[in-house]
Amino acid sequence: MPMLRASLLLALALLLPLHAAAWDRGKVERFATLPTGAANPEGITVDRHGDVYVTTFAVTGTPPGRLFVFDDDGQLKREVQVAGSSNLLLGVGFHRIGASEELLVIDFGAGRVLRVNPFSGASTVFATVTGASGLNALAFDRAGNVYISDSAQGIIWRTGPAGGAAVAWVSSPLLTTTGFPPFGANGLDFNRDESALFVANTGNDQVIRIPVSAGAPGAPAVLANSINGADGLFLDEHDNIWVCANQADEIVVLDPTGRVIAKLGDFDGLKNGAPDGLLFPASLVRKGDWIYVTNLSLDLRLFGLPQAVDSQWAAEVTRHTISRLRARIPR
Repeated sequence: MPMLRASLLLALALLLPLHAAAWDRGKVERFATLPTGAANPEGITVDRHGDVYVTTFAVTGTPPGRLFVFDDDGQLKREVQVAGSSNLLLGVGFHRIGASEELLVIDFGAGRVLRVNPFSGASTVFATVTGASGLNALAFDRAGNVYISDSAQGIIWRTGPAGGAAVAWVSSPLLTTTGFPPFGANGLDFNRDESALFVANTGNDQVIRIPVSAGAPGAPAVLANSINGADGLFLDEHDNIWVCANQADEIVVLDPTGRVIAKLGDFDGLKNGAPDGLLFPASLVRKGDWIYVTNLSLDLRLFGLPQAVDSQWAAEVTRHTISRLRARIPR
């Protein structure tokens, strides 16, 4: 009997540290559901009034691309067709200079950035690039310059506040990939003092840090590895880096040194054809106490790529969603 008791105590001692170290993943809620027939929400941003804007990367859709606007309660306010665009829209953001703002949308299919009227959908070309591009995400500095990640060419492009022909601000092998999914430079954002730009590399499962001095970039370096499908990212007021891990169906939070301090969310299957939790989370944005996340739910086999861990689930999705979770890093 004493030996049995000792064995039980040893088993408990071994289990307790594992339990204490488990991540508190928080609770993922469904914020909004796209209308029937709308698929693959990707880009996301918020306006000054708190409305949430979502673009779609509708692989099986037809032009023009679509933009959806939701209120605080996740109710659809309007659907906007982006004039002259392809059906493959990615990054979206409000370009703010002083009191003025304009909505910019990346048209991945056409390899350009559009200036879009958020009510009528009328569009003009804001920025163009050269080469066989894979434009993906947007970032802005305090001077109003616009930064555009190029997943195919491994470039961060930059334009001035007025747009026009973008210049290659940074080009590096660290921004390309031969991995899976086959997207290099993706989500990007500056830290508070704009001394560094952080870029997700999806196929390499990395976050890249680019030092910045007086607006000029230094040599890119790897800050963190092993984020499974690092996708959209942003930095909070403490310079923590929130990253969508699109192949792990979670949000990974890193401190400024690259140490993981939280893993949030999970995929809990489908309910009535819609993701429960996160499924191929692609982009995220913070609004007050909430993080809003697009569930791209993309079956990569549609591109002729190998099956991913969530391809079969994504193929079964019939209603596409945006999730939200508290902007809280658990102790």
